[in-house]
Amino acid sequence: MGTVETVQGAVAEDELGLVLVHEHVRFRDEAVAAEWPGRYDEQLELDAALVAVRAAKEHGVRTIVDPTAMFGGRDVRFMKRVAEETGVQIVACTGIYSYDYLPHYFENRDVDVMADHFVEDIEVGIQGTDIKAAFLKCAADAAGVTEHVEKIHRAVARASVQTGAPIMAHSMPAVVTGPRQVEIFAEEGVDPAKVQIAHCGDTDDVAYIEGLIERGVYVGLDRYGLEMYLPMDKRNATAAELLRRGYAERLLISQDFCATIDWFPPEAAEVFETAGAIRNWSMTLVFEEVVPALRELGALDDAGFNTIFVENPRRWLTA
Repeated sequence: MGTVETVQGAVAEDELGLVLVHEHVRFRDEAVAAEWPGRYDEQLELDAALVAVRAAKEHGVRTIVDPTAMFGGRDVRFMKRVAEETGVQIVACTGIYSYDYLPHYFENRDVDVMADHFVEDIEVGIQGTDIKAAFLKCAADAAGVTEHVEKIHRAVARASVQTGAPIMAHSMPAVVTGPRQVEIFAEEGVDPAKVQIAHCGDTDDVAYIEGLIERGVYVGLDRYGLEMYLPMDKRNATAAELLRRGYAERLLISQDFCATIDWFPPEAAEVFETAGAIRNWSMTLVFEEVVPALRELGALDDAGFNTIFVENPRRWLTA
């Protein structure tokens, strides 16, 4: 039996239980936080994370996969505190979350040097701790797979090949990044069973998602509540169709919820909700609204639920 690294140490794969595969206990710009720490309320952020994670726990969640990487304010000590106070296991990552920008430090060093940094996080520990990363994170967004984005993807791929760690890749279906991301990983020799292409649920183009699944990767239907990208009814219709086509074993459902996020001032949340850009965004939305809707559509039964929320995350993390 395999094991998976959490912020509290390695656990047996059968101890993962019910998994939310894409959630953030905190998301912020680490440079701003480091330079102006007084602009942040650490206790408020912790309280928000505890409320969100405890709510998920009430729905049976035993493990949260948190893909907060560099430029998202990754802080494994904060994650560990949340895990300790809630009793929910948190799985941390390594990698770089960038749509194009690279610090000169990495821009002026080759891809293998970058990969070495990721390997250190996986094999030694993150941020001077003995907390090890369990997976790798990279991203491609509106700018597409730029030169810098490709460099990060190749470094992530090489670290995966060296360590066996799986990969989660933020994608943007609107600019069709997924196929190129999968292609890069294949060129670097990554087993597609180790790859998860996140945010595929931002499109209702079933053929696009099906094309990725046919490459052997997992796809994330993981932004429930973010109506700005696609309304929930269309997300559910897409998920239901994929389930009817027999793809349950390749789907991962989550919300990409951020207990706190500094991209916008706090009052923006109410504005977004009023405008319909977000709706009931939380770590429990999929259990309270999505799963019941998919059941009502006749697309999801108990076996399918177990496949998506228990078996698929376990298989991806231990591939």
